Amino acid sequence: MNSPTFAIRMVTIDCHDPNALAEFWSAATGSPVLADYGDFVMVDTEPTLGFQRVSHPTPGKNRIHLDGGGADREELVNRLRQLGATEQETRTVPGLTWTVMHDPEGNSFCVGNPTTVDR
Repeated sequence: MNSPTFAIRMVTIDCHDPNALAEFWSAATGSPVLADYGDFVMVDTEPTLGFQRVSHPTPGKNRIHLDGGGADREELVNRLRQLGATEQETRTVPGLTWTVMHDPEGNSFCVGNPTTVDR
């Protein structure tokens, strides 16, 4: 008998201003706002990004963060800075370079692209 599986359909981020954060991520991903319920806004990505208003978002480093990228990491990092993100640091390991960034509310995310793959 097959066991049911858990499909991840949305990643939800606690924040002060769900509309502003959804606008940032909508512009960053090129994906439209899917729904706006005032205190909860969703962006049409895969999986969906949800932003919910909470009175006290967790302080400090978030335990889960988004990893993304594109063909030109440096160009993408510059574009995200123009949208309101802040660049923290760039790291490299064999086969991967990524830049740690913060969105306008300080949530960590990474922008990466493969360099070479050692097998």
